[in-house]
Amino acid sequence: MNTQTDILCIGSVLWDVIGRTASHMRAGADVPGRITRLPGGVAMNIAMTLKRFGLHPDLLTVIGRDAEGDALLAEAQAMGLGCEHIYRSDDLPTDVYMAIEAANGLIAAIADAHSLEAAGDKILRPMADGRLGSADAPWRGSVALDGNLTEDLLRIIATSPLFAQADLRVAPASPGKAERLLALLGHPSATLYVNLEEAGLLCQTAFADSATAAAALLARGAHRVLVTDGGRAASEGTAGDVITAHPPAVLVTRVTGAGDTFMAAHIASERQGLDRATALARALDAAARYVSGETPL
Repeated sequence: MNTQTDILCIGSVLWDVIGRTASHMRAGADVPGRITRLPGGVAMNIAMTLKRFGLHPDLLTVIGRDAEGDALLAEAQAMGLGCEHIYRSDDLPTDVYMAIEAANGLIAAIADAHSLEAAGDKILRPMADGRLGSADAPWRGSVALDGNLTEDLLRIIATSPLFAQADLRVAPASPGKAERLLALLGHPSATLYVNLEEAGLLCQTAFADSATAAAALLARGAHRVLVTDGGRAASEGTAGDVITAHPPAVLVTRVTGAGDTFMAAHIASERQGLDRATALARALDAAARYVSGETPL
């Protein structure tokens, strides 16, 4: 087993193509701005933030054997992320995410994670063949799991002996994929990181605040939850006990990746021994720094 790995980040590693403008936008608008291409994807965003907090994440994902994939892998390696267990596919192209952000928030986004979905459980082979564990000696550390995986694969993970000893940290990739996490709702060691809309989708209702949403998820069988609500109070709940904290007020300059930054900062804070309230506050501070354009440390 790789003793240098602190946490496995399982899920999407792709190129983020983000168009940003300082203008307000409506449907059909055509405005000036900047377009950037950066390494992204939920698993990648979490891994990058964990690395900044001094941890050693290992990526389990699929990257195509194309020019885009070679460039993406080189970027990940240059950041010091664990890449030796990434599945490289000859047939599947490297995934990509495209979004438009404006002064009035995220306008639209399309996630093309079809290669990750098509690769299926091939990305988990290192957890089964002895490189990172096996059914008889499963991975015992932390796992950051990305809701871009298919419902079928998430159902398999929910009962798989490969994850029986893991500290599972789970996030939906987007509200549109939130209901995929229902398979993991009752998992005895899973911590779910969701926003208020995603919590509502999981409970098939709408919530006025994060504390109410956290309590409802716990009542539905969740082991532990963290619910964010943009610039409003966030909540963390476990064993029927819910705590809340308010994020710092900042000027928002970007939104893509904010939830992943929050999740990674919270995981890192707990690994460093911080208590529940301090870990929640630190994660909110990191996310606020991120959306304001600063480095989230």
